[in-house]
Amino acid sequence: MTARPHLPDRAPREKGVPTALDGLLVVDFTRVVAGPACTQTLADFGAEVIKIENPDGGDDTRSYEHAEIGGESAAYLSLNRNKRGIALDFTNPAALKVARELIAKADVVVENFSGGVMKKFGLDYASVAPTNPRLVYCSISAYGRKGPFALRPGFDPITQAESGFMSLNGFPDGQPVRTGPPVIDLATGMSACNAILLALLARDRLGRGQHVEVALFDIAVAMTGFYGMAYLINGVNPGRFGNSPNGSPSVGVYEASDGPFYIACANDRLYRRLVTEVLDRPDLITDPEFANRRARTANREKLRAIIGKVFASDRLENWIAKMKKANIPVGYLRTVEEGLNAPEVRERHRLSQIPHPTAGSVPNIETPLRMELTPVVDPVAAPLLGEHTRSVLRKTLGYDDAGIAALAEAGAFGKTEGHVARDVAVGSSEP
Repeated sequence: MTARPHLPDRAPREKGVPTALDGLLVVDFTRVVAGPACTQTLADFGAEVIKIENPDGGDDTRSYEHAEIGGESAAYLSLNRNKRGIALDFTNPAALKVARELIAKADVVVENFSGGVMKKFGLDYASVAPTNPRLVYCSISAYGRKGPFALRPGFDPITQAESGFMSLNGFPDGQPVRTGPPVIDLATGMSACNAILLALLARDRLGRGQHVEVALFDIAVAMTGFYGMAYLINGVNPGRFGNSPNGSPSVGVYEASDGPFYIACANDRLYRRLVTEVLDRPDLITDPEFANRRARTANREKLRAIIGKVFASDRLENWIAKMKKANIPVGYLRTVEEGLNAPEVRERHRLSQIPHPTAGSVPNIETPLRMELTPVVDPVAAPLLGEHTRSVLRKTLGYDDAGIAALAEAGAFGKTEGHVARDVAVGSSEP
């Protein structure tokens, strides 16, 4: 069994430095990937994000099986950093009252339930906006909240398949391939975050909030990018090209004598530099079969075989050194293990470990966003199920012990009171 890699403790941010979203209250009804990815970014930059979960199991990603530590899954931990977690049973009127009270105080609500769920409980935008007209309410769904597909369930790989996005991935002689990581989910989360921030800027000018929507299918269509645009222009259906777009022989994976690498010589200038300064084959320019991009594309298999034979004659590190010296875009073809242990990751301080109430510490992958004047907050691990229920009720809504006890007695927190007491039991830093 591979040992868990050692990670450094995270260096704390400077004291007194402001955050970008200080004072912003976000009520988070999301689960799985797209919604939690969105709200985690808001939390990373200082928003107070209150994650509301069903006390019966909570967010679906808690049970994902990639890996677990301290009773929490890798998926859940990777998407719910810096949030405060409470557990509410929406089938209970007392719990719904708490949810409405939180929404009434919120700047932002984010939800990604199936169509009709929020309306069923009276928590949809039309129901809550009259009491909080400055609210920015973001709905994330598979196919939008209106129209004939609004009630249709959908997930990342389904929208990859149906949008045409998946047809662009893989090799020409094989089936379309979904991406490994859920890129449509993650891109949807990023887009939802952008939409929320745009709506907040508009609120400053217009004096009121609004309902914003982001749909996985729409994002998948947008991510066909210039391949989709090319089809709309010339009517030619683009296909799969593996690691070499348009069959370019000087873009893609090659094998040295001891390992693979990826090069991207996508223009004539880089190609000339490759064959003269690295491969020492100036004939690959003077030969009419390879003299220009059109000729190289027409004879790509022949040229790829020639280049591949040269690369196979020497070791990986020697080729990497030569290409870096010639300023050729080149990279190691790393595994996840190799990538996360790479010097680029270490020197850019991408990984750390942060405290966790049941695991002691958990790994942390830093947000890729950097802001000089308002850096990210010191990361706090994703909350246990219902971990901050008591402190949220006290701090945000002003409940006292008697009020909290009455909610527990009414069943607002599920069948047991374990969730509401958990913030004390696990030693939470919350009051």
